[in-house]
Amino acid sequence: MHFVGLGLAQLLPIFAVAAAAVVGLYILKLRRRPIAVPFEQLWERILKDKEATSLFSRLKRILSLLLQLAILAALVLALGDPRTAVEVVKGRTLVVLVDTSASMKTHDEGGKTRLDAAKEKLKELVKGLGASDRMLIASMDAVVTPMSPLTSDTGALDDAVTRLEAVDCRADFARGLRYALDTLRSTREPEIVVVSDGGLGEPRDELGLVHLSDAKLSFVGVGKTRRNVSITQFAVRRYPLDKARYEVMIEVQNFSEKEEDVELSLFGDEVLVDLTKLHLKAGERLPRFYPSLGGASRTLEARLGLAPPPVPNAKPELDDLQADDRAFAVLPERRRSKVLAVSPGNTYLEAALLLDEYLDVTVTTPDKAPAILGAQKFDVAIYDGVTPALRPGLPTLYLDMREGGPLKIDTKKAMQEPGFDVLERKHPILRWTALDNVGIAYAFKLIPGEGDKVVGASSEGAIIVAGARQGTKFVGVGFDVRQSDFPLRIAWPVFLLNTINWFVEEDAEYLSSFKTGEVWHVPAPLGAGNEATLVDPSGNKHRVPVQDGRAVFFGTKAGFYRLLKPNPKPGEPPGDVLFAANLVDPIESAITPKPELVVDGKKGSEVAGFKVGVRRELWIYILLAVAAISAIEWATYHRRVTV
Repeated sequence: MHFVGLGLAQLLPIFAVAAAAVVGLYILKLRRRPIAVPFEQLWERILKDKEATSLFSRLKRILSLLLQLAILAALVLALGDPRTAVEVVKGRTLVVLVDTSASMKTHDEGGKTRLDAAKEKLKELVKGLGASDRMLIASMDAVVTPMSPLTSDTGALDDAVTRLEAVDCRADFARGLRYALDTLRSTREPEIVVVSDGGLGEPRDELGLVHLSDAKLSFVGVGKTRRNVSITQFAVRRYPLDKARYEVMIEVQNFSEKEEDVELSLFGDEVLVDLTKLHLKAGERLPRFYPSLGGASRTLEARLGLAPPPVPNAKPELDDLQADDRAFAVLPERRRSKVLAVSPGNTYLEAALLLDEYLDVTVTTPDKAPAILGAQKFDVAIYDGVTPALRPGLPTLYLDMREGGPLKIDTKKAMQEPGFDVLERKHPILRWTALDNVGIAYAFKLIPGEGDKVVGASSEGAIIVAGARQGTKFVGVGFDVRQSDFPLRIAWPVFLLNTINWFVEEDAEYLSSFKTGEVWHVPAPLGAGNEATLVDPSGNKHRVPVQDGRAVFFGTKAGFYRLLKPNPKPGEPPGDVLFAANLVDPIESAITPKPELVVDGKKGSEVAGFKVGVRRELWIYILLAVAAISAIEWATYHRRVTV
């Protein structure tokens, strides 16, 4: 016999103290009440009866004392949680990894989700847990979260099962297995139980393939249905020359085994802006491109659903997984950028800057520029024909660049009629431009520094260079645009606006949506300090840390999020930061359940050794014995057998 609870060395003092107290109570004599008796002979008879039965009375009191000591001994013994030696040796240690990824939100027959089915099966396992078994329940999605301690307490395990909740991200199977193996290290009879629909992929990470060592692997499979259509890609961007317009790229896929008719809806600021009906073959992936859309100022949402049957007043059907039927994006805010243009006179420059209504342009001459810079704050500076030093915090475009700026210039000999033999077409300032055959009268060779990027160059040297000095961006152009046909091309205003967008980070390919299951670094509102308040799609508020001006948060839900500006003043614009998060994961959308699970060459076996019924814990029977003894004591007392 082994004591799993308190040890024998602790139980004996407890019993000794409690037994002494019980015996002391029995030794105490009752104080008799004086009673007036009217007849002396009757009193003598009573005394004679008492003397005759005194020995029997003492025996009854001793029997009552022994019953109380037996009850006390049983209670003390229960504190020790006694187990047989066989049970103590054969007890298992189990870590149950419950898949809480997006695919577990799939609705199977009866309207229940796969996670609901997993909870039911898991509760059966908890009920059948052996007396000496210990179990830990952990949810497994992008992270692994222990929902219970390693315990044999079925109440704590049932509570852990109840608190399981599926999220909008992929399960990291390798991370879950490594957590389980770390937990089971140096334990007896280690076993990993995976409860999932099987869509977990190969358990491989940056450390390689996970090896199970001596741990047993068991698999509890859930899931039946496999009908699903989903949004697998979603991207939005504004046009640089018309920020009221935007374009959308979206990809949908049919994961079902039959053809499906679907409806794809686009909502801008919660108003329907486009509705498209599509026919998808089994397994087909279909990209769609929507150019030049309008009607949305800030938010954009895509919704995918099965087309309703051709019956009057028919309701649209739902596929089995709705978590991947919606995607979200936030369009970049159309704010005005303050631009200072310093030039002795360049009509081409001034005209190009007038094309964007969201540019607040101030044009001045070189002699007045210092005073204006001292009085006002600008987002971008453009110097034409003059090259002052780069001001910290003021991104600058230098046209016809000369000595004095952030780049060295070879002014000994100008390059005559150079052409762009080399172009860094992927650089943001050259997006949607064609400079291959631009005619230039002459140019000076720019000498890039460490970390600078040569954006355009002839065979003789660099002509356009982009870079940064102490965190401040700049672009240098080594020729006078008026001595070229550059201003006569549509590429000229596009080049200017691309450069301004690159400076202020208003990228035309801006997509303010994050992928769920990752750590996000979101630009924090002004004045956020070291913490910010984040509101998730469910309306719950979270306090998140702010590092280097960015709020850090691990997101697991798809939808719109908001970072609140701290202490906004009455009448002041909110200043909140709005962003979106999406699932868009083909692996999670492929909801066909897998019948088996293989890890490290081992096939997950069916769970065994869980027998629903009364657990083999002796302390339960001891307490039942205490109740029985108490009932006997109560009955004998009222029958006046033990008094």
